[in-house]
Amino acid sequence: MTITTQLDEQSEQNLLFISQTTGETVAQIIQTLIAERAAELREGKPPKSKMQRLLESDFVGCAEGPEDGSVNYKKYVADYLDEKYPNR
Repeated sequence: MTITTQLDEQSEQNLLFISQTTGETVAQIIQTLIAERAAELREGKPPKSKMQRLLESDFVGCAEGPEDGSVNYKKYVADYLDEKYPNR
């Protein structure tokens, strides 16, 4: 089956990112996503929320930094800028 579609800019960027990261072709990515979605529907699973998908992606917790970064981020940004631009 041949599929022709228009993607918005964000979807195009996401598709290119997946392709560059995994080395898969666009066709392989689409086939994988269709197979995963079909399996979810066959198993009667409700669609995953964006948060569920984010948590399962291994993106959360992949970076290093201070444990209180989400609370004291302004202090860390200010400290960084003071180091980078000391004569301000």
